[in-house]
Amino acid sequence: MTGFEEKGAIVQTTIYYNEGDSYLMKQVDAKGRRERKSRSAVILSILEEHFEREKKLGEILVDLGVLSHADLARGLELQKTKFTDKLLGDILLEERLVDPEAVERALIIQGRSETTP
Repeated sequence: MTGFEEKGAIVQTTIYYNEGDSYLMKQVDAKGRRERKSRSAVILSILEEHFEREKKLGEILVDLGVLSHADLARGLELQKTKFTDKLLGDILLEERLVDPEAVERALIIQGRSETTP
């Protein structure tokens, strides 16, 4: 069973697997021990990575709910017109549109950071 909070509500999911899938669950459990995470947290982080890895930083920040579409557009416009040599994450931080933890999390999801969440 996995659970997560969605806008104040707890949502639970049951994962059914057969004997042939047990090697995957062993890998999940090993990863959980290494990262000191629950099985649920490991599975959710794998799903998050799968669905978000190909997205751009701004899209991930919007998906995480820490950046509005309007603020993303503002950051992209600033990058195009004023800060042409800066990365979007740096612009969003300088403009105080997101906090550093949000950018770091998005980079982790994107696979561009060595830090483990």
